[in-house]
Amino acid sequence: MTVQEHIAVGALAKPAPIVELYDFRRPTTLAREHSRVLELAFDTFARQWGTQLTASVRVVSQVSSEQVVMQTYDEYASGLPPMTAMVLCTIGGSDAKAVLQLPAAAVLGWVTYMLGGTRPRTMDERKFTQIEQALVRKLFDAALEDLRYSFGPLLVAPMAVDGIQYNSQFAQAAATADLMIVASFTVRVGDTTTPATLAIPAEVLLPQLGEANPTSTVANAKDLIAAQLTGVPVDVALRLTPAMVTPSRILGLAVGDVLAIPHPQHRPFEIAVDGQVLARGAAGANGARLACVIVSTSAEEN
Repeated sequence: MTVQEHIAVGALAKPAPIVELYDFRRPTTLAREHSRVLELAFDTFARQWGTQLTASVRVVSQVSSEQVVMQTYDEYASGLPPMTAMVLCTIGGSDAKAVLQLPAAAVLGWVTYMLGGTRPRTMDERKFTQIEQALVRKLFDAALEDLRYSFGPLLVAPMAVDGIQYNSQFAQAAATADLMIVASFTVRVGDTTTPATLAIPAEVLLPQLGEANPTSTVANAKDLIAAQLTGVPVDVALRLTPAMVTPSRILGLAVGDVLAIPHPQHRPFEIAVDGQVLARGAAGANGARLACVIVSTSAEEN
């Protein structure tokens, strides 16, 4: 086969680009400001969850946050394995539920450690027994506490484990078109690494995040600037009347030299901000510290 034929075959074998429909009336992309805040919250949750897992299964564990996106529930559920452990969690009065998803085999491995096992066992994807469910609920009750702590004011509604589903197509945690904030994690327990996801209804988190690009009215711009300036710290100097000297005098200064200061003994000191004299004052004391007593202001002098 010639080089031209190889190129022609490669061109024919190239897959067609995937075209996805996008509804501009309901964007599924997080604003940059929102994404950054959520990434920090999920990073904090990952660290807290890793610490909690280490204490619960008595094996060194680590959780890393990988990605935060916004998807419809249908997109999220369709990307999960058909058989997996989905812990459904109620959130306040919301009809939609949060989902903490992991492979069932990985969770069964954690249960083995909790029951005294010293080495990981190969587990099949299956439903949990009643005893296993009790232990798993205990694990994820603690994980929800870490989640509430990590999100702080972003997650104000109470959360609780509602149940465990094993079929991603029948879980029905939310309506297919409901938007979900989906975070992906890598969970390492001992020498075993497994992926995990956490999906929270967007309607629960976005109101606390506020507007992506908030704007303020400029009708009272003068008042806003004045209010801002009054809170800016400035350096205040208590100084004598400046003395005029030549550069050669300054360059020739030595220890023991005396500079005459043209400031009368009876005259108050100048109080200046950035070189601008605003008032005059006399040296005093405030307890064990030096202080300045204001005797006049520039407004009074004018």
